[in-house]
Amino acid sequence: MTYLYIFVELGIGLIVLFAMTKLIGKTQISQITPFEFISALVLGELVGNAIYDKEVSVLQILFAVIVWAALLVGIEWIELKFLKLRGFLEGNPSIVVRHGMIDKKELKKNKMTINQLQNMLRQKNVFSFREVEYAILESNGMLTVLKKPEYDVPVRRDLGLTGRKVALPVTLINDGVVLEDNLKKSGYNMTWLEKQLRAQGYDKPEQVFYAEWDEERGMHIVPMPS
Repeated sequence: MTYLYIFVELGIGLIVLFAMTKLIGKTQISQITPFEFISALVLGELVGNAIYDKEVSVLQILFAVIVWAALLVGIEWIELKFLKLRGFLEGNPSIVVRHGMIDKKELKKNKMTINQLQNMLRQKNVFSFREVEYAILESNGMLTVLKKPEYDVPVRRDLGLTGRKVALPVTLINDGVVLEDNLKKSGYNMTWLEKQLRAQGYDKPEQVFYAEWDEERGMHIVPMPS
């Protein structure tokens, strides 16, 4: 019965956390601010208590999680309605390099050292401060870099080349299975797809491990490993 109880608690915890992620939104994962980091810790602690503390019932944990979710949703609403509070709750970006000069005050304000800044720049493929015009420490802890013109990668317009149409590749086959929703959204059907496959020597989708369609470059196919 003890193992069954743990299994039930884990299952309920998984469902609740999944529902919370859907409710709060993708920013919990993609943009972890200090406040969201705290909320993630609290959620983990609440579910952990349900598993390891026998005096705490599942219903109590569910109630606590629901109340916490309501508070988070309320704060999200406040952030949307009141612009002045948004910076306080989410944090504001800091310009740590301005016009090629390192701002020591901003580094000190964010408790950041030169070595840490260099490490973050290297992760952006920048290996010298002389290449940097601006560097902004975002509220989620990521570093955004704007290079000086002489060190920036040229674009087609800089080279005098004409622009070309930008198309988003769409996955049509994944592990031998046709993604029919993607196929329909792209404006095509199975007849068209089979014709495209035969043109590249494939008789059926099961022979294809991965296939994507790009309006500009056509079909790209990865065969199924033998």
